[in-house]
Amino acid sequence: MSDVPKPPPSATLRELGERIRARRAELGWSQEHAAHKCGVHWTYLGQVERGQRSARVENLLKLSAGLQTTPGRLLDGLPQP
Repeated sequence: MSDVPKPPPSATLRELGERIRARRAELGWSQEHAAHKCGVHWTYLGQVERGQRSARVENLLKLSAGLQTTPGRLLDGLPQP
C-alpha cells in the first residue's frame, strides 16, 4: 500500500471539499467535532474534505446544517463535472 493520498477524481469534488474544510476551520472545529455536529463519521468527513468521496444529497444537507451554513454556500459556483 502506498502512503501517497489519492488525488480527487474531479475538480468539483476537490472544490467542495475545500469549501467544507474552510467552513470547519472558520468555526475552529476539529474533524472529529465537526463530524459529530454533522452526524457523520470523522473518516467520511475527511474523505469528503479531500475530495475523495462524493456526498449524497442527504449528507450534503447534514454537512451544511452541522457546519451552520447553507447547501447553497457549499455548492453555488462549483465547476461542472
